[in-house]
Formats: sequence, structure tokens, C-alpha cells
Amino acid sequence: MTTEDRIARLEETLFFQERLIQDLNAALVSQQRQIDALERMLETIGSRVEDLLQAVAEGSGPANTPPPHYQER
Repeated sequence: MTTEDRIARLEETLFFQERLIQDLNAALVSQQRQIDALERMLETIGSRVEDLLQAVAEGSGPANTPPPHYQER
């Protein structure tokens, strides 16, 4: 293998490594956006659950009674 062949092979390897790094970076950015969105959703759900638990503890939450069509006549 000549020096020129070795340099060409190294340049080829470098090109593909740079492309792979760019692809991995794009995937990482996409995943981070998804994680951020899921964290926001989880915070919203958590605060809603806390509000419901507080309402139930205070007695102002939804009644635990069957719906009207299940009640005996």
C-alpha cells in the first residue's frame, strides 16, 4: 500500500466518521426534544394529580357515587 493509498483510505474513513457523528448528533437532538416534551407533560400530569388528591382530601373532589343510570329506583 502506497502512501497515497493510505492517505486516501484515511480521508475516506474520516469522511464517514464525520457523517456518522452528524447523524448521531441529529438523533441526539431529536431525542432530547422528545425528553423535554415528555418532562413537561409529566409535570402537568403530576400537578393535576396533586390538585385532585387535594380536592378529594378536602371533600370537594368528585363524588364517589355511581352514575345515575346505575342507581336503584
